[in-house]
Amino acid sequence: MMASPPARWVLLIHQIPPKPDYLRVKVARRLQRLGAVAIKNSVYVLPAGPTTVEDFHWLVREIVADGGEASVCQATFVEGLADADVEELFRAARSSDYEQIVRDATTALKSAGSHRALSVERRTQLRSEVNRLTRRLTAVAAIAFFGSPRKAAAEEAVGLLSVRYRTVSREITPDSRTGQPERPEAASLRGRTWVTRHGVFVDRIGSAWLIRRFIDPEARFVFVRPDGYTPAPDELRFDMFEAEFTHEGDRCTFETLLRWFGLQADPALRQVAEIVHDIDVKDAKFDRSEAPGIERLLAGLVAREAADLDRIDRGAFVFDALYAGFSSGERRTQTTRGASSPTVASGVKRRRPR
Repeated sequence: MMASPPARWVLLIHQIPPKPDYLRVKVARRLQRLGAVAIKNSVYVLPAGPTTVEDFHWLVREIVADGGEASVCQATFVEGLADADVEELFRAARSSDYEQIVRDATTALKSAGSHRALSVERRTQLRSEVNRLTRRLTAVAAIAFFGSPRKAAAEEAVGLLSVRYRTVSREITPDSRTGQPERPEAASLRGRTWVTRHGVFVDRIGSAWLIRRFIDPEARFVFVRPDGYTPAPDELRFDMFEAEFTHEGDRCTFETLLRWFGLQADPALRQVAEIVHDIDVKDAKFDRSEAPGIERLLAGLVAREAADLDRIDRGAFVFDALYAGFSSGERRTQTTRGASSPTVASGVKRRRPR
């Protein structure tokens, strides 16, 4: 007898009493945060997996504790709904979420206007909206189990809003052709003080390495408490609240620095960025096989080094090695391609016969 294929879906079937009123609202909000979609009244589905099963189990406990009834089961659809239909329900739900982000970002951008000057109150409101929508982007990406065609539009809308905020808060001039911020002149970044949160780990260690190696070789680093810090005029902040360089959309700070300073053309840096992203954002966007090992290595480094500056200095060896490995791999690929050419392969000088 052939074994049945593993169930692709986990279902929550619940019945909620009419009182208390708040319970129905609480359950609906929790299901929305989990990314579950309804396939029938009071029947919700998630892709099967240890995390999703556990999420539904916790929700069952809450429902039962408040007087409701609920069950969790794993299921395979054999008639009626097909797997492709369920996947499309998830894509439609996330597209709706992304579309709301686009609308909110567009409204906020129009409200900010095109003038450089904004009142302190309006700048604060704009900052709050950028932070809220950035968090929302990350939350939606985490439950977009089957992707969405509207993700890129949402990222672009929030990116434009972020550029507008930076324009009014740091007098950064956007490029009129692309709407993206112009990169600062390299000379203006020599010997700057770069500020970040204390207790550095993957993204901040990697970003510090990137800054010293490719952006500001004379950079000095300062580590501060994240709340209530007011930077000096010559300081640049990274990977912290209101920083000049931090997460944008689903990009980590390392990726933001690559994009801002036009370093994406280096394939080795792009590969390092993918590893940093997978460890820091934890969304398996690039599914880099190296990520768990590098995370364990950096965790060991952090366990040994209490001082942030020591962590950055020691971590630089890790990122130097990663970059060198990817760079040499790229050179080997190019050499191999060249060796396959008949001209190169047969390019041996022959002596003339006497």
